[in-house]
Order: sequence, then C-alpha cells, then structure tokens
Amino acid sequence: MTEVNRLEELRRLMPPTTESDTSVDWTRMAETWGNRFPEDYRQFIARYGSGTIENYLVVQDPEPKGERAPEATGGMLHETANATLVWTKVPKSPELADAHPRLVAWGADASSDILCWDASGDDPETWPVLVHNRDDNLWRRYDCGMVEFLVRVLRADFEECPLGDLSLWGKDGLTFLTWREEQRRIKAGLDPWTGEPDPFAGMFGD
Repeated sequence: MTEVNRLEELRRLMPPTTESDTSVDWTRMAETWGNRFPEDYRQFIARYGSGTIENYLVVQDPEPKGERAPEATGGMLHETANATLVWTKVPKSPELADAHPRLVAWGADASSDILCWDASGDDPETWPVLVHNRDDNLWRRYDCGMVEFLVRVLRADFEECPLGDLSLWGKDGLTFLTWREEQRRIKAGLDPWTGEPDPFAGMFGD
C-alpha cells in the first residue's frame, strides 16, 4: 500500500473535521532538526493539522528545534526531550536491546505513552515508530511509518494494541480536532467531542 493509499484509508477511518490550520516551514524544520521529515507526516499535517484524536492521542505540532525551550509543557520539543530521558530509564523489547535511536516524538496520549520515530537513518521514509507504553513500562518498535501506524491501530492490525488504552483500537468514524477547532467548540458552549451543548464548556480556562 502506498503512502497515498494509507492516507486515504486513514481518511476513511477518521474523516477530517476541518481543514488543517497548521502552518509549517518544512525547510526550517529540516534545517533545525538536521533532516527532512517523513512524507506521510507532512501529508497528515497538510490534511488534518496538529491536534487530538478522540480526546486521547495528540499529534504534536511540528516545531523547529531550538526555537522554544524543550522543558516548556507540551509539543514536539517537550515530548522529544521527555522520550530521550525515558529511553535511558526504561526496559526495551528484544528487538531494541542494542538500539541507540535518535528519538523525535510525534505523538503522546492520555495513557502517558510517547510515540516517536527512530530518526537515526538517513532516509526518513524508512524511520520506524518507537512507542513507550507506560502500562507495560516498555519500549517497542513498529516497522512502519506514522500514518500506517495509526491506520493499523484503528484497524486493530497489530498482534496487540501498542497503546495503554483501547480508545482507538479497532475503531472507525473517529473524530480528530485541531486545537483551534476544539477551543472554538468549547467557546460555543459545546462538548468538543460530542458536539452536544455543554453547560460547563469554557468554565475552566480559555
């Protein structure tokens, strides 16, 4: 299956709610990180944007390296710094026993799992996905790209769910919201994930 077909399969399983509102200077990204980013991730950001799947899995905003303190809460830089620290402290599955990856985080979820690429290879189209599953307290490798990984989670196409919760496992018709769309719905008095009126929307921050 080609990257285009994988993205189309993802669109079937998770139809875009709005147009992407994420603007990215990919040349600047490549300059600061020292590599270009995988085409499937770039296509995902162009079609969906950065945001959250089903109030569970956050696809991180592409951030140029060095332009924001990595200890700042949230985002690609923060999660990459977090993943790099966790790598040194957490057991690995057998296929990662002798691995020395260059981690770049593209996702995190409500189970405190971290989803990364191993960006040590020269060709970003071959970067595998590495996941720290907080429940198992274990790193595992998945030999596929980011979009294929999401498709396979939504189709329950791994031997077991790679994530610490079954919220996305084997599901379709899921909702993806950009941060701006989520905030727009809250300000409109709606539960952003159901679209139903929510009398508590907007009461606990902007």
